[in-house]
Order: sequence, then structure tokens, then C-alpha cells
Amino acid sequence: MSIARRIEHLPFTPFHRRLLILGGCGYMFDGLDSAIVAFTLPVLKTQWHLSGPSLGLLGSATYLGYGMGSLLAGWWADRSGRKSVMMSALALYAIGSLLSAVSSSFSSFFSVRLLAGLGAGAEATIIAPYLSEFVSSRYRGAFTASLTGFYSFGYVAAAILGFMLVPSSPDGWRWALMATALPVLMLLWWRRTLPESPRWLDQRGRTHEACHIVGLIEQSAGLAAGLTTTSHSEPQAIRPLKDLFAPDLRRSTLLSWVMWLTITFCFYAFFTWIPTLMIERGMTVTRSFAYAISIYAAQLPGYLASAYCTERLGRRTTVATFMIAGGISAIGMAASQTPAQVLVFGILLSMFMNGTYGGIYAYTPELFPTALRGRGMGLASAIARLGAISSPILIGWIYPTAGFPGIFGLTTCLLLLGASVTLLFGPKTEKRPLDQEQVFP
Repeated sequence: MSIARRIEHLPFTPFHRRLLILGGCGYMFDGLDSAIVAFTLPVLKTQWHLSGPSLGLLGSATYLGYGMGSLLAGWWADRSGRKSVMMSALALYAIGSLLSAVSSSFSSFFSVRLLAGLGAGAEATIIAPYLSEFVSSRYRGAFTASLTGFYSFGYVAAAILGFMLVPSSPDGWRWALMATALPVLMLLWWRRTLPESPRWLDQRGRTHEACHIVGLIEQSAGLAAGLTTTSHSEPQAIRPLKDLFAPDLRRSTLLSWVMWLTITFCFYAFFTWIPTLMIERGMTVTRSFAYAISIYAAQLPGYLASAYCTERLGRRTTVATFMIAGGISAIGMAASQTPAQVLVFGILLSMFMNGTYGGIYAYTPELFPTALRGRGMGLASAIARLGAISSPILIGWIYPTAGFPGIFGLTTCLLLLGASVTLLFGPKTEKRPLDQEQVFP
């Protein structure tokens, strides 16, 4: 029996729960680092006397690094393995975040945020495809969507840190950034025992190592060690990047780009600027941060709903439905006239946009075969970062003239466009084994 078939026969074990926690903590710290920048921008705007476009450029630095890290991670993971990417990326992220806390100028802050984004982008890109390769198709959708749900804990923690630390003193933003980086060092220690992906090992001709890893998982499931066997395989040639644009994968590649670019642009248009926008509407820093905690907390039910829907409704339908619901919420956000209305529609928009991410993270790895999964995911994530990079800058230019209605009107149009493309061109992938080649005419 092949390695892939042995994985397909595995139940959900304590080993998988451990993967969920260790991978989820990575996403939590990625979300924490990304969100905390939104709470430092209003302070840096005053302390460093920054204009709107300059503030937007600082907000985009992390996401520029994300794009570079995503491209590097996909190439590295398909050639050298998934685990080495995840560990190295986490170390880079920790270093960049720590240096952010001691920055004293626009240029130094921009540079270290770029470094932190490089590490965070590489890790965020590889966690989902890496860990999904351990899980059978029966549980993979809910597992991956639940994994990304840890982002919400990071955003809520960032909002709490922003509320408690940033307004407390002129250097409060430094303490907040420091608090986001230190726990990552502990996570590096925890992750040192994680195994390499057995699917990747098998394809690289290291079948003996893959058998050992799968055997340990079988033991944790209460199965007899060595109950299943597999023959050794020769290393498969590394497929070139151009294969992502071959007739059988072209649609999957382009679809992943549209989904990721759409949701990422809208997500960062909202979350990077929401504290600043609230302050501009007359709220105090403290009150705007308190509202942000509630809005960020809405991410968790969004991810949980997505984890449920990916198995019941399918990946494609879940992604499209949550995009449409997010577009409707954005209309309500644009029409809001009171702080209470901003809060209600902000919570709904947060819930549905993060639910969309849960569906996309479950969907994208299934669009590509194992030999191209890292690069397929990495390229889609890198394309998405174009939205993350351009969004804060574009909103910095739009808001002075178009205000809230202009920002969230644009968000609505993009979300509805992304939903339409997903429904029209998205293939069904649920219950399909990861090792099965995808052929979508």
C-alpha cells in the first residue's frame, strides 16, 4: 500500500491534534504581528509627522515582505522540504519583529517590517499545504479551516495589546511590538520535533523515512506498527514552474490568483486602516481600539463557520458565499452613520472575510498535485500580497476624498467579483485524495 493510501486510511489522531496546535500557533503569531501594525500607525503618524501616503507605505512594508516570502517558500518547499521552510521562516519573523520595537525612523521601521514580513509570508504560505499532507481527505477541509482560525486569536491579542499598551505611554507601541515577538522563540522550540511531510519524502525517493513517520502516526491511532507496507520508490524529477500553466492546471492556477488577490486586498483595506478611520470619525484612540477588539473577536466564529461549511457545502460554495456576505456587510459599513452601526457591520464584515480565508486555505492546496503544491500555494499567496501592498497605500489616497463610502463601496465590488469567478470557474475538490492529479478541463 502506498504512503498516500496509508495516510488516507488514517483516522484523526492525537498526532493530528498536535499538528493543529503547533501550526495554529504559527498563524496566531502571524496574525498578531500583522494586526499590531495597525495600532502603531496612528501613533507613528503623530510622532514621526507622517503623511497619509507615507503611513500607507509603512503599512504595506510587511505585506511586501509577505509577497517575497511567499515566492521563496513555494520554491524552497518543493525542492528542500516543508519543515525547513517553516522553521527558518519563523526565526526570520521573530528577528524582524524584535527589531521593529527598537526602530527610531521611517526608513529603519520600513526595513525591519520588510524582514518580518518575509518570514511571516514564507511561514503562512507553507503551513497549510505542509500540514494538510498529513491528513486524509475525510478531515482535511475542516482541519485546514480550523488551522487558519488561529489567526483570529492573533488579531484579538493584537487588539488587546493595542488597547492596553499603545496609549499608555509614548513608547507604548514599542512594548506592544516586543510582546508580539518573544513568544515566537518558544514556538520554535516546540516545533523542533515535527516530522517532514511523508508525501514529499516519498516523492523524493526517501520512502523509508516516510514509512517510519506514517508508522508512528499509525501507532498513535492504535494501529499495529507495520500493518501496512510500501515499496521504495525512485526520486521523481522536480516539475518545472511552467507546469502550473499547463492545460490541466491553468484554470486552478488562475482561479487561485483571483481568490487570493480579491480577499487579501479587501481584508487589508479594512483591517490595516480601521483604527485610524475610527479615530478620524471622532473616536478617541482608546475607544477605537476597544471597538477593534470586538471586530477582531468576530474572526473566530467566521473561521468556525467556514470549517463547518467546507465539509457540508464544499470549498467552492463556501468561498463564494462568504465573499457575497462580506460584500453585503461592506455596503452596510459604507452606509453607517453612528459608532454602533460601524461596530455591527464591522463585526459582520470581519466574520465573513475571515470565513472566506478559512475556505481558501482549505481549497488552494487541493487544486495542485504534491510536486507543485508548494509553488502553487506560494505563487497564489505572492499574487495576493499585491493586494496587501497596494491596499493600504490606495486607501490612504482614496479616504481623504471618498471617505468611508468610497472605501467600502470598492470592497463590495471586489468581493462580488471574486465570488462570481469562484462559482463560475472553481472545480470541486472535496473528498479528493491529495495525491490524485487534478484534471479540470
